[in-house]
Amino acid sequence: MIHTPPTSSPEPGPAYLESTRFLDWKSEPVLRFAREVTAGEQTDVGRAVKLFYAVRDGWRYDPFAIRLDPATYAASAVYRSKANYCIPKAILLAAAARAVGICAGIGLSDVVNHLSTEKLKRRMGGKILFLHHGYAVLHLEGKWVKAAPAFNIELCRRFAVVPTDFDGRSDALFQEFDAANRRHMEYVKDHGTWSDFPYDMVAADFQAFYPKELWSEEPPEEKFEEGVLVR
Repeated sequence: MIHTPPTSSPEPGPAYLESTRFLDWKSEPVLRFAREVTAGEQTDVGRAVKLFYAVRDGWRYDPFAIRLDPATYAASAVYRSKANYCIPKAILLAAAARAVGICAGIGLSDVVNHLSTEKLKRRMGGKILFLHHGYAVLHLEGKWVKAAPAFNIELCRRFAVVPTDFDGRSDALFQEFDAANRRHMEYVKDHGTWSDFPYDMVAADFQAFYPKELWSEEPPEEKFEEGVLVR
């Protein structure tokens, strides 16, 4: 298995096309999903755009879905979920892109969400810094572009968040301001692009920075009640 050190502009190659522990695109559900979504598309840009919207809107965003079980971060497991947060959704998008021949990696950045709800702040021990916000990084038309498929369109409409749209040529990251011109998302630190999801690093950082309540199990009826504007 090929691994490369994180960088903001890696050299595209085999490390960004292989099926890995987490980007397991050779698994049946991920391969089938990628092929069905991109059927009939003739260009990598067209395939990437279709995959982006399929992941963005096909899985509801849930900031309370954070878990530390590594098995839940495999793209095949993400596919079987109904809702998830930014990192798993980015993993699914990157894996599906590889399945149709597009070099792809996982990008990580620390962000501040200025619209976090009080419920999620409590779960995070009062913090508003979100470590390791995840997004896919795709190599298209000779350059790397970032694509964050976390916030599904229904959520954006409900909470007046400007949707993150993707044309396959420009970065598609969270908006700095919401539809009411309130400060929304602020990217504060870039951790580079990874050829596979660095689970051990992310899990260790989460455990050191957040209280364990952030990833503890909770009754289904409590989930997604609030806090939908984060991660």
